[in-house]
Formats: sequence, C-alpha cells, structure tokens
Amino acid sequence: MAPDIASPTNRPAAPGDERDLALRWSARLSLTPRILAVNIFALAMLAGGFFYLDSYRARIVDSRVAQASREATLIAQAIASTPKIDRDALILRLARTSGSRIRIYDRAGRVQLDTRSMGLANVVLRDPDKDPWGQIAARFLDAVIDKVAGADRVSQFRERAPDRGLDWPDLRTAFDTGGATATVWRAPDRTPVITAAAPFSADGAVFTTVNARDITQTVRVERFRLGVVLGVAVGLSVFLSLFLARTIVRPLRRLARAAVRVRLGRAREVVVPRLPERRDEIGHLARSLSDMSLALRARIDATEAFAADLTHELKNPLASLRSAVDSLSSIRDPALQEKLLAVVRDDVLRLDRLISDISEASRLDAQLSRAKFDPIDLSAMIAGLIAQRETRGVERGVRLRFDRPVDILPMVMGEGARLERVFENLIDNAISFSPEGGTVALSLAVRGEMLEARVEDEGPGVPEDAREAIFRRFHSVRPDTEEFGKHSGLGLAIARTIVEGHQGSLGVESREDRMHGARFVVRLPLVQPA
Repeated sequence: MAPDIASPTNRPAAPGDERDLALRWSARLSLTPRILAVNIFALAMLAGGFFYLDSYRARIVDSRVAQASREATLIAQAIASTPKIDRDALILRLARTSGSRIRIYDRAGRVQLDTRSMGLANVVLRDPDKDPWGQIAARFLDAVIDKVAGADRVSQFRERAPDRGLDWPDLRTAFDTGGATATVWRAPDRTPVITAAAPFSADGAVFTTVNARDITQTVRVERFRLGVVLGVAVGLSVFLSLFLARTIVRPLRRLARAAVRVRLGRAREVVVPRLPERRDEIGHLARSLSDMSLALRARIDATEAFAADLTHELKNPLASLRSAVDSLSSIRDPALQEKLLAVVRDDVLRLDRLISDISEASRLDAQLSRAKFDPIDLSAMIAGLIAQRETRGVERGVRLRFDRPVDILPMVMGEGARLERVFENLIDNAISFSPEGGTVALSLAVRGEMLEARVEDEGPGVPEDAREAIFRRFHSVRPDTEEFGKHSGLGLAIARTIVEGHQGSLGVESREDRMHGARFVVRLPLVQPA
C-alpha cells in the first residue's frame, strides 16, 4: 500500500519521492476541476433551453392541429354550399391559399378529387435543401433531444392507396362522428405532417394534408442560435475558470509543497514563498506560513542550542563529582575526606537545582499556552512580595522600597503564581547585586495600554553590549562575593519567557539618576474594558 503523505509516522521521503507525493496530492485534491464543475453546472442550466425549445415546438404543433381542424371544417362548409360545377375551381383556390393538399373522399373511402392530380404539388414530403449532411446532423440532433426530453414519437407519414381512404384515422372518425378531426404525423425529414378531415355531406368528406416544415426550421434556427450563445459562454467560462484556478491553485500548490518539505524535516532549507504581490487571503496565508516556518526554524535552532548548553552545564558538576568520588577511595585523611564530601554535596545540590530549573524551563511554554489568565492587581502582588521578603530578612542590610502610586491602577491579565515568580527573581537579582546598605526600588506606572513595572538597584549595572545576553539560558553573571554554583543561569530566561507568554516584554536599562545601577522593566498589557 502506498504511504499516506499526511501520516507523521512515514519514513522521510527522498527528494524525488517528495515531488511525486506532492504531485499525487495535487492531482487528487486539485481545485481546478471543482471550479470548472461549478461554472459548467451553471451553464448546464442554460443548456436546458434546448429542452424548452422542444416544449415550444409541441405548443406550436398543437395550435397548428387545431388550426388544421378548423380549416377542414371551413373548407367542408364552403364545398357544401357551392354547386358541383364550381367545386373544382373553389377547391383549387382554397388549396393554393391554405398551402394544403385537399382531397375529396366518398363514403367508401375512394378518392373523388385530388389537388395534386389537378397539377398543384404544394405538399412535397421530401427534403428540398441542398445540404444533405447538414440535414442529417439536424435530424440526429432532433432525435437526441427528443430522446432525452422524453418527447412522444409520432407515427411516420405514409400515403394510402386511392381506394383505401378509410385507412386514414381522421377520415374514418369524421364519417363516424360527423365532426372534424386532425392527426400529427412525422415526415421522413422529421418535420410534422398534419392531416385533418371533416364531412360536408352524408356521402362525402374533405381531407387536408399540410407539411409544417416551418415549425421545425424555426426551432432549428433558434436551437442553432442558442447553441452559438452556449458555446461562447462555455468557452468563456472555461477560460475564466482556468484563469481563476491558475491564480488560486498554483500558489496554493507552491505553499503545499513547501509545507510538505517542512514536514519532512527540511525546515532549514525551505523558503516558503511570501507572495508579496498578493494582497488577498492567499497572500495573507503565504506570509503567515512563511512567518510560521521562520518561527519553527528559530525554535529548532533554540532547541539545538539549548541541548548543547545543557550538555555543557551538566558536564561541569558531573566532572567535579566524578573527581571527588575517585579521590575518596585513595585518601585516608578524615579532614580531606570531609572536604571532598562537601564538594560532592555541593555538586549534587547544584545538579538538583540545575535539573529542576531545566525541567521548568522546558515545560514553561506548554504550561503558559494552557494557563487560564485572571485579572491581577500587580500593585498588591508586589507589596505582598516585599512584605514576605522583609519578614524572611534581607541580606547585607539592603532596603526594599516600593513607590506605590496613590491612584488605583488598572489590572493586568495573567497567572498570579507565574508573575510572582518573575518579580521574586528580579528582586533577588537586584538584592544580590546591590552594595551593603543599598536600596532596591520598585515602581508602577501606566504607559499607554501597558502597565510598566520597574525594579532598580544600586549595583554595577549591565553593560549595553550584554543586555540581551543576560536573558539567554545558562548565561550567568554573578557578583564576586557570591559562591560559585548557586545559580543555574536560567532565572532571567525563565522570567522573560513568562512575561512574553503574557504578551508583555522584559528588558534592562541604565538608571538616569546614578552612574551605577540597573533597571529591569516589565511591561504587561492592561485589562481591556468589556
């Protein structure tokens, strides 16, 4: 069974396979035939006009049948009121006027008079046209439409012998009922032939025959005109459909192929087309996919860098731990053994701290994406954190000052425990870099649609070229007085990740009022009014 390219468990495809997969995918799900089908379906409704012409023809034929019946009645009345000596001239004149072939039959069904034998051949049941192939095509089209439309197929017209007039159903009915009647037949060229009969006396009846070729020709002309219009409309619709499919399907196919390459693990080498010239939804989709692939590439790079940094950070305490353990077996001095055991304990604590911070950092993005945010009073939170820290005691006599605003500040949307972690980290960081007896100042202010929180210390500050580096994972710059290994270098990285997960920002600036000191600035969006 061929592999499904949508399955995440398939083996990576070779470059040649990838193109084949994309082509098979596009062949199965291409929008081009769908666009064509929708437009052609609309034109199919117009094609229904062909069948409307059939019903139009049927109505005309019905009206001609009624007209033939009336004409037969009028001719019979005229014959009945005309002396026999003048009947031949009257009948010939009426035949020329009506265009019908007129015959007189007696009660036994024998012909008494026929305008054709009088030299008037006005009803000819053969095709007079000089284009037999065109007529064959027209008749074939008539037969197809009659078949599709389910039209009634009338009997073919066949002449009767001069002495077998009663074989005509119209004539027999006229003698039996004493009234006029008419019937529709089909000529060899599929044109309608209408016969009618009406009695003019107890022993005689008039029988008329007319070939209504004009009806068929009118319908064929209208059908031809409709066919021309339909052909032009179909050609234009197909052209516009292909043009529309080209402007939609081709860029979508390019995006799909790029997405397949990304899925197959070639995100670094894939360039997703941004289609800058497109200002519609497809252009927006292309740019969104391009941004997504760039973000994916950045995430892959960050993951690789994180793995490399993690390996490096774990090797240091493990190397120290191995060295201390190896030395314990060869040293008998209790004092040295105690020192080595202290090193082992510190390394174990360092590994435990490092693994805990790494675990939290690796889960942080997923946890923030599922977190439920609530309105948070940031002023009350910071005041509570300062009170807790002062209760535990602040080392080296560092003072904590919160310049709490007088006015009530708007709230921010967030997860309280995570935001507390951010400000605890910033406060601890500021205390560790502050000199003995220094002051760490915190303040809040509204800046546009953001609430800005500042944490300022009186330490050495952060060099301008290192203001982004301190937020990288495992990057640790600690005071000289602090014992090595007390921090994992993930605190500021975790804090920035939390703030950005709240749609905010975290950065560091220099203080304007002193030569030394750093200012960490947290910006969080305010709660928007409902």
